[in-house]
Amino acid sequence: MSDDLRLSRRLLLAGGAGLTGTALGLGGARAASDPPAPSVPADTGAVQGERVVFPNWRDSGDAPPPPPPAPMPPSERVGFAIVGLGRLSLEEILPAFGEAKKAKPVALMSGSPEKAKLTAAQYGIPADAIYAYDQWDRLKANPAVRAVYIVTPNGLHRDNVLAAAAAGKHVLCEKPMANSSAEAQEMIEACNKAGVKLMIAYRCQYEPFNREVVRLARSGEFGRVKMVEAFNGQTTALPEQWRLRKALAGGGALPDIGLYCLNGVRALLGEEPVTIQAQIVTPENDPRFKEVEESVAFTLRFPSGVIAQCGTSYGVHESRELRVHTTGGSLNLHNAFAYRGQRLTVAHREGGHVQRDEPALTPKNQFALELDHMAECILTDRRPRTPGEEGLQDMILMEAIYAAARSGQPVTVGPLAGTGQGADATRGPALEEGK
Repeated sequence: MSDDLRLSRRLLLAGGAGLTGTALGLGGARAASDPPAPSVPADTGAVQGERVVFPNWRDSGDAPPPPPPAPMPPSERVGFAIVGLGRLSLEEILPAFGEAKKAKPVALMSGSPEKAKLTAAQYGIPADAIYAYDQWDRLKANPAVRAVYIVTPNGLHRDNVLAAAAAGKHVLCEKPMANSSAEAQEMIEACNKAGVKLMIAYRCQYEPFNREVVRLARSGEFGRVKMVEAFNGQTTALPEQWRLRKALAGGGALPDIGLYCLNGVRALLGEEPVTIQAQIVTPENDPRFKEVEESVAFTLRFPSGVIAQCGTSYGVHESRELRVHTTGGSLNLHNAFAYRGQRLTVAHREGGHVQRDEPALTPKNQFALELDHMAECILTDRRPRTPGEEGLQDMILMEAIYAAARSGQPVTVGPLAGTGQGADATRGPALEEGK
């Protein structure tokens, strides 16, 4: 390598050689009338506020790359205690903290000391921050814990949330919120009385592909929404699993995975159904379904005239689909309710033919997104996008679905009492773009 080439490369990496203007512009190509771009080293970047920024090195033919992550210092992140160390906590939630920018795990609560000890060591959690389920008083005294994430079986959510509120900790609670609307109402009241936030972990409302479907549907870009199809199904094999015990699960496929269809359609439209029809089918003499249902189909009719056909089952090959049919196009989200693997296709008229597009969105960890949202709400004292009222409304509607299936007749429903008729009445402030 020549000395001149070495010198040029050193100057480039140091930000020298007078590289300013268009070559270093943060937004790509610039017009002559634009103000001069800030001088930013081409490959080393520069600090602006709380973030390191780089100039856009791509030409106008390519989308600019996203900025580097800007995580909070670990000492400033919101500390979470994870309550329950089952599959979801160990397979998804705890690993997601590695991608979170505002949240960190600082404590564990479990009924298995051996499992908790191993998990704590893996995630750098102190041994004295491990708690049994009857040690809420000890957890209350831990100032590092600002929030708890309830990941126990559904039938235990009420007691766990009430205990967390009494301990003065903010609460992120897995869905379904509870086993009944009465329990859900009690949880909301306890958190309000204690002055702590309550958020329900509707991860899909934070996931980028689901958010894009909501944006497109509400934008009117492809006309009015007329019909929605939502299906979430999978197989279930072990009869002894807690999800098949009514006392712990509250029901079968409906509250576990059918809830994603119900909540997803409500979030998509921003309005509440006015009538519900439903059917339940459960195989006879199957030990798995002695206490809970296998399959549910339900139809929601909304004030705008939209009809949503929803289905869920514990007895089919895994399928998690969301389809939105409008007057001018259709939106199809594959793997809509899965932890990963979403793919969106949009069909619409383009001149004299039908155009099918596949937006190239950037996948993000849904659990990290919801953890960071809860942390941000605590740090900025704002209402979560999916507060307790969102979970309570779903509990009321699921009770109506069961009632409609039992009677064979439509059931009249409506907005949650006290929330009014406005769009997104049960939700907190809209999420910022890109967050």
